[in-house]
Amino acid sequence: MSVEIKVPTLGESVTTATVAKWLKKAGEQVAADEPVAELETDKVTVEVPAPQAGVLGQPAVKEGDEVEVGALLTTLEPGGSAKPAPAPAKAQAPKAEAPKAAAAKAAPAPATKSAPVEQADAATAFPAARKMMTEQGVSAQQIGSGSGKDGRITKGDVQAFLSQPPVSSQAPAKPPRKDDPREERVKMTRLRRTIARRLKDAQNTAAMLTTFNEIDMTAAKEMRAEFQDLFVKKYGVKLGFMSIFSKAAIAALNEFPAINAEIDGDDVIYRHFINLGIAVGGPNGLVVPVIKDAETLSHAEIEKKIAGFGKAAREGTLKIDDLSGGTFSITNGGIYGSMLSTPILNAPQSGILGMHNIVDRPVAVNGKVEIRPIMYVALSYDHRIVDGKEAVSFLVALKKYVEDPRSLLLGL
Repeated sequence: MSVEIKVPTLGESVTTATVAKWLKKAGEQVAADEPVAELETDKVTVEVPAPQAGVLGQPAVKEGDEVEVGALLTTLEPGGSAKPAPAPAKAQAPKAEAPKAAAAKAAPAPATKSAPVEQADAATAFPAARKMMTEQGVSAQQIGSGSGKDGRITKGDVQAFLSQPPVSSQAPAKPPRKDDPREERVKMTRLRRTIARRLKDAQNTAAMLTTFNEIDMTAAKEMRAEFQDLFVKKYGVKLGFMSIFSKAAIAALNEFPAINAEIDGDDVIYRHFINLGIAVGGPNGLVVPVIKDAETLSHAEIEKKIAGFGKAAREGTLKIDDLSGGTFSITNGGIYGSMLSTPILNAPQSGILGMHNIVDRPVAVNGKVEIRPIMYVALSYDHRIVDGKEAVSFLVALKKYVEDPRSLLLGL
């Protein structure tokens, strides 16, 4: 008896995916848990494994198709052979028709008013997109060329169209851009389109402000240099500034819980845990894997988590659960040489900390000018839930903990 292979649950708020690649062909023998297809979601790439050993049947969808959770991908014949694709029926020679019947057949049948639109939408839009277009009363002609394979319209294209302000009928249509022969046009990946949409949504939704401060990294650098060898020997991972800032941010978030909270309608959800999102660069763009219950972890455990996420991002093996559930984020533009930035919120979070490069600068210390390693830090926050006083006080607390890391050990 054949077994159905369906689109698995894709994680928090993810309902559709694109069939990126078939890893196995129809009729090919596969082992249990061996990946047969690769799905691309808004966040990561997911491999769909065979539930048991057998022979793969004919695919129900093609590469580039958009599929919903639970949709049939293909079937599996356990220990047997795959069912061959049905052979096309042989064409029969047309029989002679009576003149009256032929005339009746030649006359076009009356079509309903919506038939042409529905046919056009079916040909140019993925199923999930077509469903949303029907619900919203939008046609394929209004959206134009989509971002899916062969220009097909995706659900994201429909959402982007619906989020645009209405254009006056008096406004002239924007002429298509004429490409220069020296330019190269490349379709945005699904991940890049999602990043662009989410960041723009965050700007449009939140009352976003950014506040700044500077941190003297002398004590943190000295502590790191003093204990680095022992730390690596004991834990097998380097002591970095990310764990120091993570522990400092956790302590500051406990003092100012609104920055770890979330707005849900007319309610504010305060959390008694901290899921720390750490931005890491991958081959397809920036992703933010989440360290769950970060307040319960040591410096070494945080460093191991960050190192593991960085490796998974580079190899493209991050899982949906790795990217879900963050309550506060940290991004470090300093590794690329950034001196200062205004990071954008990772909605629905209410705060994100931006770290930057460390530069020797002249500063006043006890009435004297000294050269110290200084880092500028930025906190972007949602002013709807976080007051300016809380945001500034958060950075002051963070500054205190990083400039004197011993205070964290003593809980001061």
